[in-house]
Amino acid sequence: MEGPLSIQDNTREMMKLFPHGIEIFEIIKRYDSLLASEGGDYYDPGYGVALIAPFLIHHSVTAQDMSQLADRAVIVDGARELIASLKRWRAFCVTTSYEQYVARVMQRVGIELQDVACTRFPIERYCSLASEEDHALVHSIEEEMLSLSREDVKGIKSCLDRFFKVELPRTSFGLAIAEMKPMGGRRKASALRNFARVLGQFPERVVALGDSITDSRMLETVDREGGLAIAFNANEHALYYATAGLASTNIGDLKAILDAWEKGGRKAVKQAIERVNKTSAEPRLQWLADSYDRGEALQLHQKVRQQVRQAAGLA
Repeated sequence: MEGPLSIQDNTREMMKLFPHGIEIFEIIKRYDSLLASEGGDYYDPGYGVALIAPFLIHHSVTAQDMSQLADRAVIVDGARELIASLKRWRAFCVTTSYEQYVARVMQRVGIELQDVACTRFPIERYCSLASEEDHALVHSIEEEMLSLSREDVKGIKSCLDRFFKVELPRTSFGLAIAEMKPMGGRRKASALRNFARVLGQFPERVVALGDSITDSRMLETVDREGGLAIAFNANEHALYYATAGLASTNIGDLKAILDAWEKGGRKAVKQAIERVNKTSAEPRLQWLADSYDRGEALQLHQKVRQQVRQAAGLA
């Protein structure tokens, strides 16, 4: 959802709902990157939605707050029109975002909720379970985090390891993290397989679209099994596993690829990309399955992504 359908980083937007939320978010984001660098079987990209959960509960963020944020989210140009044009297709959304936010964005772009896999977060339940002692702990850790520099890697790791691994599990906030199953990484790939199975299809019949590290496993699954994995205004993690790329301010430009895929699979897609690029000043479409220079593609994707965000008034 984030990137191909909506431009906002919605976890960041949610953290803006309370004082000093952005400063706390930046520390959590840094901690999340440290966990990712350590690897391990337990960690999947997208875990950040679990890490921010205690702070949203502490500040009594509601489902309505999330839905209102989704009402204000900027939809990518061409997204609604593209989905509406796919008469013979079935469009699914697999996203790390919280269910309350996702539901409203899906209504806006025209995807049925039954065709969505996302992160469940019954936030009102956790708010009702929180004690004064639980809130006091989170308040204390927020003050400690605000005293840290984002460059203080050792301090961040020590502080948040203690909080998330030792102190928090003893509270109701720890229950929220323990129960949460962020829809990222391997879970995205699994959700894609489940949707394909419901339709009696296989990954080689699937077109998957993604832009970040949370999508890499899903894109890898589709590309490896002969489907079409598309990186849209993507970072290096998504580009590495993609079959093709689209760098554009309008996702409607994807229609040429989808029409070609319907008619003749990968071979037709490659030919369609070559035709389009012959009449384009910049190769906004890239066939990545062969020996294409992904470094060159990455520069273009980053450039267009920045253009899209600036046009929407985002940092």
